[in-house]
Amino acid sequence: MKRRNFLLASGASALALSLAPQQPSAAQTNARQLIKPKALRAGDTVGVIAPGTAVPDPDRLALVEPTLKFFGLRMKLGRYVAHGSGYVSRSINERLDDLHAMFRDPEVQAVFCIRGGYGSMQLLDRIDYDLIRRNPKVFVGYSDITAMHLAINRHAGLVTFHGPIVLSSFTDYTQQSFRAALFSTKSAGKLTNPPEHNQLRPAHPLRTIRPGTASGQLVGGNLSLVTALMGTPYEIETRGRVLFLEDTGEEPYRIDRMLTQLRLAGKLNEAAAIVFGECSDCGPRDYQPSFAWDSSLGEVLDNILGQARVPTFTGLTIGHTADQLTLPLGVQATLNADEQTLELKEAGVI
Repeated sequence: MKRRNFLLASGASALALSLAPQQPSAAQTNARQLIKPKALRAGDTVGVIAPGTAVPDPDRLALVEPTLKFFGLRMKLGRYVAHGSGYVSRSINERLDDLHAMFRDPEVQAVFCIRGGYGSMQLLDRIDYDLIRRNPKVFVGYSDITAMHLAINRHAGLVTFHGPIVLSSFTDYTQQSFRAALFSTKSAGKLTNPPEHNQLRPAHPLRTIRPGTASGQLVGGNLSLVTALMGTPYEIETRGRVLFLEDTGEEPYRIDRMLTQLRLAGKLNEAAAIVFGECSDCGPRDYQPSFAWDSSLGEVLDNILGQARVPTFTGLTIGHTADQLTLPLGVQATLNADEQTLELKEAGVI
């Protein structure tokens, strides 16, 4: 009787597993050739969406079309960017509808995120990755959008771009990197920070943590989102890869906590090389005895990233900085910690 119950239970479990939706494994995804979207050209139409926080403010929305026109592009605003449930929040289905609609629309050549904010993680287990893979398009954003980069890269096998949101400030340096990454089929070559006007007190200081040079597939994004996705089907794969991380507004003890999580998970030791971006507003706050922490950000980075024993440097203008690089996720790259450069060996578009 016990044997009969065991067999029945085993059969039911097997049936449940066979009926459950299956996500492709990391090995299956990595075995597939990554797809590159087509390079943008003047006159292309860009779908603008808000996978995280929406932008209902008409004054901010008024900046979108002139920004795209500056790059010779046309705008198609997502249905739920300006109007929908909530004021700055939209339902998961509304945000998914905009995402799927833009990838499905044959008139849209690229999908730009209007901002980051919060909420992109909520979409990940409902995204139609096959739809995205069948309709490869330039997809750009950063910060909260890191969740979508990791998921799309892993489960749709598409090269996406960690770069400015539509409402970014777009300095000359940012514009140059943006154009090179999205409009040209030539590799961008060696990347480093913009020229300094004051060599004695540089605006964007770079510092080597561990010397050396290493190459691999480029992966990374916002540290808070990278750690939040640990233990999910969308967690970052760093083995043999060049890893970049960035964040903003996080105190040193929080950076320490997140980097420690990645260290304990083996993500830092497995990487071929690491670059930690310029971290704006990442100093300690006003003294609070219950949260006393006596290490600076630089000490945290040295203590944790230095243990990984791979080429590492810090200070590259990635993410939350006005001067911002656009980085294609999934392409081959070489990090030179001695020169403090990141060299893209191939373009992210075809």
